Amino acid sequence: MTTSKTQVAIIGGGPSGLMLSQLLHLKGIETVVLERQTRDYVLGRIRAGVLEHGFVELMREARCGERMDREGEIHEGFSISDRGTMHRIDLEGLTGGQTVMVYGQTELTRDLYDAREKMGGIVIHEAEDVQPHDMTTDAPYVTYTKAGETHRIDCDFIIGADGFHGVSRKSIPADQIREYEKVYPFGWLGILSETKPAHDELIYARSDRGFALCSLRSQVLSRYYVQVPLTDTVENWSDDRFWDELKARLPEDVAARLETGPSIEKSIAPLRSFVAEPMRYGNMFLAGDAAHIVPPTGAKGLNSAASDIYYLYHAMLSHYENGDDSGLDAYSDTALRRVWKAQRFSWWMTSMLHVFPDHPEFDQKLQSIELDYFLSSEAARTSLAENYVGLPF
Repeated sequence: MTTSKTQVAIIGGGPSGLMLSQLLHLKGIETVVLERQTRDYVLGRIRAGVLEHGFVELMREARCGERMDREGEIHEGFSISDRGTMHRIDLEGLTGGQTVMVYGQTELTRDLYDAREKMGGIVIHEAEDVQPHDMTTDAPYVTYTKAGETHRIDCDFIIGADGFHGVSRKSIPADQIREYEKVYPFGWLGILSETKPAHDELIYARSDRGFALCSLRSQVLSRYYVQVPLTDTVENWSDDRFWDELKARLPEDVAARLETGPSIEKSIAPLRSFVAEPMRYGNMFLAGDAAHIVPPTGAKGLNSAASDIYYLYHAMLSHYENGDDSGLDAYSDTALRRVWKAQRFSWWMTSMLHVFPDHPEFDQKLQSIELDYFLSSEAARTSLAENYVGLPF
C-alpha cells in the first residue's frame, strides 16, 4: 500500500468536489479529489443548467467564470403556463435586480476540470473501493484502489461529495444519522435536442395532461421535459410521441413555433425529496447530493450543493488561517437551514404544477386555487422570485 498526505480529501469529482478543491487551492490549502468514474463519464452527465446569483458569484471567485460569463445566458424571468395561459414572473423586477444564469452543468464542470488541471490540482479518476476511515479521530484517512493497487491518503478532513449513492453517507453508523424522504408518484421524461429553444426564457407548464418544462442550454440546444408515471420507460417514447405530448401541454402559440428534431439524449428521472441529518460525522462533512436531493422543479439541486461548498470553504479558511473552528462546528446546522428552505420551495413548486393521480377532488381544487392566488398576488410572486434567484448564503 502506498501512503500520501493532504489537508482535505474530497470524495467525488463532480461540480461540488471540484469547486471546493479549486477554492481551497487558491488559498494554499492542499486537496486531493477521488472520483470513481472517468472524466469523460462525469462530463457526459446531462444535468441542471439554471444557476442562482450566488452560484455565479462563487464560480467567479473560483476563477472559473470567464466562459460562463461569455456563453451563459442571463435570464431576468421565466413563465408559468396555466392550462394554456402564459404568466411571466419578472425575477429582476421582483427582487430588486437579481437574475439567474442559464449555463449547463456539463459546461461548468468542464470549466472546473480545466482550472484544476491548469493549477496542477490532484484529481484521481477511476478510484475504486473508496472508503473513509477513523472519521471521529484527529487523523482520518481514505483508502482506494487503482489499477489493482491499494492507496491510502492521510488528511485533516474528509469531504463526502460523492452523490446520493456514494460511500460517504453510507459510512456513517445508522444510529448517528437520520434520513427524511418523500418519493413522488411520477418522474420527468427529458430529452436534449439540437433545436432552437421554444422560448427565450424557461416555461413551466401546468395542464390537465401533466406538467411540462421548456428549458435550454444555449440558442441551439434545448432541454424539454414531460411528467410521466414512475412505471413508464424510455422505450415507450419515440421522439415523435414525445414532441406530440409536449405540444399538447403547451400554449397553442408556443406549440405552433416549437422546433422539433432528433433527440441526442433521452432519460426518465424519478422525483424525490431527501435530507440526511446531520451533515457532519466527526471530521467528515457531507455536501451536495450525498446529503440532500430535491425535485428538479425549483432548479435547486446544483444550487443547494453550491451553498454547502460556500459554507465549507469559509469554515475551512477560518480553521487553517485563524485556528477558528466555529464555522466547522456550525456547518451542519447552517447548511441544513438553507437546504430545508430549498426543499420547501421545490416541494411547493412540484405540488402546485404537477398532476397527482391519487389526489381527491378536494385537493385538486386546492391545487388550482393555490396557483390562481399565486398568479394574482405580487407578494406571492415576490416570494417565488426571491427563492428562485437564490436565498443569500
